[in-house]
Parts: sequence; C-alpha cells; structure tokens
Amino acid sequence: MLDTEQNLIKETKNTLIDPFGRTISYLRVSLTDRCDFRCVYCMAEHMTFLPKAEVLSLEEIEILCDAFINLGTKKIRLTGGEPLVRKNVLTLIEKLGKKIGSGLEELTITTNGSQLTRYSEQLFEYGIRRVNVSMDTLNSELFKKITRWGNLEKVLEGIKSAQKSGIKIKINAVALKNVNEYELESMMKWAHNEGHDFTIIETMPMGEITEDRSDQYLPLSLVRGRMKEKYTLVESDYTTGGPARYVQVKETGGKLGFITPLTHNFCESCNRVRLTCTGILYMCLGQDDAADLRKVVRKGIKEQGLEDAIREAISRKPKGHDFEINRRSSSPSVKRHMSVTGG
Repeated sequence: MLDTEQNLIKETKNTLIDPFGRTISYLRVSLTDRCDFRCVYCMAEHMTFLPKAEVLSLEEIEILCDAFINLGTKKIRLTGGEPLVRKNVLTLIEKLGKKIGSGLEELTITTNGSQLTRYSEQLFEYGIRRVNVSMDTLNSELFKKITRWGNLEKVLEGIKSAQKSGIKIKINAVALKNVNEYELESMMKWAHNEGHDFTIIETMPMGEITEDRSDQYLPLSLVRGRMKEKYTLVESDYTTGGPARYVQVKETGGKLGFITPLTHNFCESCNRVRLTCTGILYMCLGQDDAADLRKVVRKGIKEQGLEDAIREAISRKPKGHDFEINRRSSSPSVKRHMSVTGG
C-alpha cells in the first residue's frame, strides 16, 4: 500500500465526520455549572447547582479530551459556568496546554473575567493565547443589574492583566432589548480602541429564568442595520472556528462579529460538540439528544471503547437546532441552562 493511501486511511480513522459530512474538530468543555455571577439571561438568582459526585473530576475531563484529540479535535474551549472558579483548574489547563502541537492546535477559554487578574500570567504560560470575555455593558450600575453579583472594575482590571500577559481578548456581549441595546455601538468603539475584537450575540432560549425572554430578545439584523447607518462594514472571511460571522469596521479598524442562532442560524458549518461538566455530550446546543460519556469513563472502558462511544454519538448529530423565541410563552426552547451545557 502506498504511503499516501496509508495516511488517508489513518486520517479517516482519526477524524469525526457527522451524518451531513461536517468534520467535527472543535470541542467545548464545561468545567463547572457554578459561577460567581448570576446573569439575568443565563440563570436564576437562586440556582441549585449539581452535587459534586455528578461532576467529572479534572482527571476524567483530561481522559475525555485526550480521546477527542485522538479523533481529530484541533480546538478545545474551556467554559462553564465560570471555568476559572473550578478548584485546581490550572492543573488541568497545564496538562491540556502540553498537548498543543501534538494533535491539539489551540486551547482557549470563555470567562466572565472575574478571575483574570489572578490567573492571566499562568494561563499564558500554559498555552492560552486567546480568551473570550463575556461582558454586556460598560456601565457599572447596569453591569451590576445584569450580572446581579458582578463587579465591572474587577473585570476591566482582569482584561488589562490578560492583555499585558500577552493574551488576545475578544469581548462577547449579549444583545438585550431596552437594556444594553443602545450601548452596543459605544462598546464596539471601546473594544476596538483597546485592541479587542467585539462580538454581539442574540439571547438564546435555554433554561428557566425569572425574566421573560421575549422581552429580552433583540434581533441582530436590527443591530447590524443600525451599525451600517454609521459605519462601513466590510464583509470578511475571518473565522476563529466558532459560529460568529465577522465584518471589518473600516472606521475603527477592528473586527465585529455576529452570532445569530435565531435570525440566521450557523448550523450549516457547525464543527463542534459540547461536553458538560457531568460528562454528557451534546451534539447540538439546541437539541436534547445526548450521550453519557461519564458512564463510559467511570466503567473504566479502554480507549477504543471510549472512542467508539464518541463516534456513535457523532453519528447522531442533527442538521441544526430548533431555537425560537415564543412570544406567547416564556418557556425556553431547551430546559437546561447554558451554564450546564457550557457557555
């Protein structure tokens, strides 16, 4: 057999392909459902969190990440809840960081920024080069209202600390009608002036919350239209491997991303799956079908058996999600909270 044929067989064996021909190369891993904020669109103020016995150990998470890397995963994003509140989280980040260059190409984090001052230097040392910071306003009073428990000054301090350490920052803001709706422009200008990319996200109908999401929902088609009235938005093929569609803003020189699960879903190019902190693999953010990988890991099933379980799960990955905002009902499209699935 020719070397090229052998390489092709090896590449196929070590690649996850879903039923629609999409290569699955991006794993988002929730390290914890816990968070030190209580954002109004994400969770209820008085949350009941998972018992410790149900949550994967850091060692179990590493085993699962290794299996995905062996099957062609190139990018892993650590999420939560707030991933950096997980006890001893740096030990896992250090171990995963050592896999960069040996199959894994990038390790990134999505965070609320509250712990960045404390950890940014070590994150850079362990291979983190990009971090997404979820931040919906630059108004301290409004920030407190949206996050309930958050401190804006602490987050801004953390962003500066991470940037100083050499980490590239992207700011993610959820668009909320009549809340931060008219601040998104000034946030973009601030982010670009600071050297950060800026991405706006439509609120997602996940989990029971106190507020009515139909009151929160702001279509990004409207936001983009307003931006185009004042700025030159140049279409871009730039991608970070995630669902955002980017434009270059001529006047600021920065990148502006739009994540639109409701007005224009991003399913046709979906290359990712999500692993919860309990070991449940969701093949789609907006569907309930899942695979219990915790059960496989805790049974001590060997590497091949775990990889077979992952392949079987990917064979059930749907074409797309069913997100919708029902203005006649405050019930979510998906009952689990984003903090459980991984933000």
